[in-house]
Amino acid sequence: MTTPSLNEQSLREEICRVGASLYQRNYTVGSSGNISARLDDGWLITPTDACLGLLDPALIAKVDTTGHWVSGDKPSKTLTLHRAVYDNNPAAQSVIHTHSTNLVALTLAGTWSKDAVLPPITPYQVMKVGRIPLIPYCRPGHPKVAEQISIVANAVRGVLLERLGPVVWHTSISQAAAALEELEETARLWMMLPQKPTALDAAEIDDLCQTFGVRW
Repeated sequence: MTTPSLNEQSLREEICRVGASLYQRNYTVGSSGNISARLDDGWLITPTDACLGLLDPALIAKVDTTGHWVSGDKPSKTLTLHRAVYDNNPAAQSVIHTHSTNLVALTLAGTWSKDAVLPPITPYQVMKVGRIPLIPYCRPGHPKVAEQISIVANAVRGVLLERLGPVVWHTSISQAAAALEELEETARLWMMLPQKPTALDAAEIDDLCQTFGVRW
């Protein structure tokens, strides 16, 4: 087995560290969820049916640029979904998918709209996450999900899979996790308030976008 480069080893360790943090805080349970990271010669991705709280850096799956399994345990069945992001968004360096409770509950209760699952109710939601569209339900691993993500991957920072949870991507594993956490917290706020707050208006959103260089 080829010895991982320092960068690859660092990414393996970060996947495990972030996975454990998400698991310990109930962002994922059991063997649900997956994390991947881009390499120069392919991708790293958590193994199929692995618990994110008990990952081993040496067993993180590695696939080459064609998606061929190179080393580690068998790659997650959501590899095609992750590749859809990487192939269509050059800036994406990591993808995280969890079954976060409040976001799954949101899809069951009814999202704000198909194009934006939550209204822009906090500035950090706009700044750190942005608009998140809904992907209608398909069974886990269905290729249709990857097809739909391919269309929006370069325009948004994530999507919400109906009945399954969020898929978020960013320029690093830690940044992707932070965006996912902000999204879940926004969903929690929305779900817990019996009287729904009004959304930030167009001028307020434009001010945030212009000031912080983000887009909604």
